[in-house]
Amino acid sequence: QVQLVESGGGSVQSGGSLRLACVASGVTWNTICMAWFRQPQGKYREGVPGLDPDGTTYYGDSAKGRFTISRDRAKNTLYLQMNNLKPEDTAKYYCTADPYCSGDWSDSHAIDYWGKGTLVTVSS
Repeated sequence: QVQLVESGGGSVQSGGSLRLACVASGVTWNTICMAWFRQPQGKYREGVPGLDPDGTTYYGDSAKGRFTISRDRAKNTLYLQMNNLKPEDTAKYYCTADPYCSGDWSDSHAIDYWGKGTLVTVSS
């Protein structure tokens, strides 16, 4: 059974940085696709970055140049480094896992496992 536990959220001023972490248990890193999604209050969930088993990364337009997804297999942890944060980045951020790598990393309907999320608030 896959379990995902996020941490690292908090409040930061515009231009600041945060690093989110997701401890993943029950995953096989060689075959599973991972991603971070976010959901602003009252809006739809959107894919932020995704990570294939071979290390290929994908970024949504809002994350390009500012966010970096990475993993540490030894620690069973997925990370999201977020720099130059903006108020529009305010959202609840979710760690996700797709054992079947459905092909569209940003399709929330294809995700099998979700963490409970961690809240990021960016003030201007």
